[in-house]
Amino acid sequence: MISPDLTGAKFRKSSLSGSGNDCVEVATNLPGLVAVRDSKDPSGPALAFSPAAWSDFLAGIRRGDL
Repeated sequence: MISPDLTGAKFRKSSLSGSGNDCVEVATNLPGLVAVRDSKDPSGPALAFSPAAWSDFLAGIRRGDL
């Protein structure tokens, strides 16, 4: 498995998460991928998705499928 280059990723967390650290952070500024990481471990591993897969995931959440 090849790890994507996340250099330059600008991670953000939802404003709905408040000041807590029990969140995920998402970076959408890299071409061709969306990166997701645990806000409690910003130097730890990140998951990478294609933009289409990420959109499908979010759509599933909005529909209540997940």
